[in-house]
Amino acid sequence: MSQGKVDKSRLPSRHVTEGPARAPHRSYFYAMGLDEKAIHQPWVGVATCWNEAAPCNISLNRQAQAVKLGVKKGNGTPREFTTITVTDGIAMGHEGMRSSLASREAIADTVELTMRGHCYDAIVGLAGCDKSLPGMMMAMVRLNTPSVFIYGGSILPGRLQGKDVTVQDVFEAVGKHQAGNMSDAELEVLERVACPSAGACGGQFTANTMACVSEAIGLALMNSSGAPAPYESRDQYGVASGEAVMNLIEKNIRARDIVTRKSLENAARIVACTGGSTNAGLHLPAIAHEAGIDFDLMDVCDIFRDTPYFVDLKPGGQYVAKDLYEAGGVPIVMKELRKAGLIHEDCMTASGRSIGEELDMIRGEADGKVVYPVETPITPTGGVVGLKGNLAPEGAIVKVAGMSAEEQEFTGPARVFECEEDAFEAVKARQYEEGEVIVIRNEGPAGGPGMREMLATTAALSGQGMGKKVALITDGRFSGATRGFCVGHVGPEAAHGGPIGMLQNGDMITINAKTGELSVDLSDEDLQARKDSWKGPRKTIYASGALYKYAQLVGGARLGAVTHPGAKGEEHIYMDL
Repeated sequence: MSQGKVDKSRLPSRHVTEGPARAPHRSYFYAMGLDEKAIHQPWVGVATCWNEAAPCNISLNRQAQAVKLGVKKGNGTPREFTTITVTDGIAMGHEGMRSSLASREAIADTVELTMRGHCYDAIVGLAGCDKSLPGMMMAMVRLNTPSVFIYGGSILPGRLQGKDVTVQDVFEAVGKHQAGNMSDAELEVLERVACPSAGACGGQFTANTMACVSEAIGLALMNSSGAPAPYESRDQYGVASGEAVMNLIEKNIRARDIVTRKSLENAARIVACTGGSTNAGLHLPAIAHEAGIDFDLMDVCDIFRDTPYFVDLKPGGQYVAKDLYEAGGVPIVMKELRKAGLIHEDCMTASGRSIGEELDMIRGEADGKVVYPVETPITPTGGVVGLKGNLAPEGAIVKVAGMSAEEQEFTGPARVFECEEDAFEAVKARQYEEGEVIVIRNEGPAGGPGMREMLATTAALSGQGMGKKVALITDGRFSGATRGFCVGHVGPEAAHGGPIGMLQNGDMITINAKTGELSVDLSDEDLQARKDSWKGPRKTIYASGALYKYAQLVGGARLGAVTHPGAKGEEHIYMDL
């Protein structure tokens, strides 16, 4: 940004800094130690999800200081603010998980309200844990300001008996402990060493998946998501992100110039080839919705289906985010996708350069261990498959990364549970049979409310050695750490009158990830008869407060479980007011 007085006639901050009528506003700014020069420069919101809830967020306030240095270097005035997060690892397996997906909307809403209320001209958003990444990106696209996203970085792996361990191992150890295959002392040792630092979960779970997305979609600087959270070297990306946003203001490059249909397709590619979290099937449509782009769960799944899976990351594979970083990170993965003609190279990025121009500057190559060459992938199709059929007219999603072809077909009788707690208790007590399809319903966005993740139940099944001997379907979600044949996002959900709400014990269910089928052996007439006698959605205890509001507003999973009309319904753009 050039020196001297800036023309703010088109920037939102003019409403609080320019002209005699804004003298009262300026007096507040002088109260905080700002001088005349700082007041009349462009204002940049530096938004973080810092809190003391979890290691994913604990380093964000330190990293924000580096961002502010970069903004100042670019002759901008940074103003730091924070928003909430709900950390899934801590919310997992109890009522707290109902707050998780709703927190994504709250993050987007609170960042929007802060930006609007204070008339900031641009945003650098830092996020560490699952929902905070898409929530922050949704706010950027909704406001359509010049925007740069930066991930807080992943946790370092723990070490136990010469092997890397992650929090996923601890969840699965609970199942082993319940089955009598692990002692109290062994569990206590594991829980003490599994998470040795600041940072988000190290496998290719939701946080790292969406961090990879932030680079592929163009909102983050190349390779900025790779370095683990404790590395002080992350600060150079903070400074660079602060400088980058000033460049975007100067060139008037906004979030929707970056987030396009093509860049969303690039983002879906990175999820597929890394065996990423199924939650991306929820978050990419939600980001698209903020830009007014039609890009739903089935569009995401179409890309998953024809993208090779060639990055060997947990939970389906062997390695963690630190290993990917040391192998060259997301840029190396995108170079492999480019070789196969699977990247749109003309998409704009936060650097002001196109994806193609960025990749031209990357010298490294696939190491053949963490990142396989695209010509010799782990499997020829992506790690996630979309399903449809009379049980899921609006679709469903299943993660098949690491599964053999034979394991991708399953037919069995339904064992129906009305909520996750009932299913978890039954699994703990082994009140299910090999070959059954466990059905967990009333856990969708509206019905839960909050579309909880089912990691406790699936981890318990894995710990009992039954992960491959039963299947599981739900209108809720799965953690990125889920393994086994688990189908989520079944739509319409039970609370919206979907067929999953009409199932009875013993109904024969077919899941076929190879043909994309999710069906129940009932005629249309049988299903309609059951719907006609349906008593309506299950009553929940959430009759007031934030979750009540969320349940009233939230739409189906196929479109991203969104709560407002999006860009198609807007009558103004914040930046142009």
